[in-house]
Amino acid sequence: MNKRNFVAAGMGLAGLWTAAGSSHAATPAKAPSGPTLLTISGAITQSNRGALDTTIDQMMGKHGIQFDKAFALDAAALARMPAVTIKPTLEYDSKPHTLKGPLLTTVLAAAGVAAGSPVQLGLRAVDGYNVNISMADAQAYRMIVATHIDGQPMALGGLGPQWAVYDADVLPAFKDKPVKERFGLCPWGLYHIEVKKA
Repeated sequence: MNKRNFVAAGMGLAGLWTAAGSSHAATPAKAPSGPTLLTISGAITQSNRGALDTTIDQMMGKHGIQFDKAFALDAAALARMPAVTIKPTLEYDSKPHTLKGPLLTTVLAAAGVAAGSPVQLGLRAVDGYNVNISMADAQAYRMIVATHIDGQPMALGGLGPQWAVYDADVLPAFKDKPVKERFGLCPWGLYHIEVKKA
């Protein structure tokens, strides 16, 4: 892998978010035209890419991910989805921040996974952190795939380019916990979701 090209591509992600605009059209079924930022695999009914390629999909391979088909989303596809804004207090500075992005259920619907489906979701971050959450909990918590923080695109190397997160300040399951214990189900640097039949 040419590391210079990888770094250059990563630095260009913020420009992709800005160029993607804020239109709310439906996600296209065709393959993304920009770099894939989020891949959904497993028990999906819509796909726009084939099997994992052990040569090209190096990070997924190193994380033990396998699939014969998947749904890939780029920044433009995520930006076209209706956005939700939340303002949780974050564990990193104990201050509220504005996070914006589509609901996780909306993102999954693009891959043909209906809200309320009896499935488990494996959410994997670029550092390998992996959590499992039921679709029912993701829906009840109104979990979003945040793409922006405080009005700015989230960068690779920070909390982005995506963060699966909820507003822990208002959720009964989390609001009374110490702030550092509220976000264990929220991997930042989210890049893969595996949908598993329950």
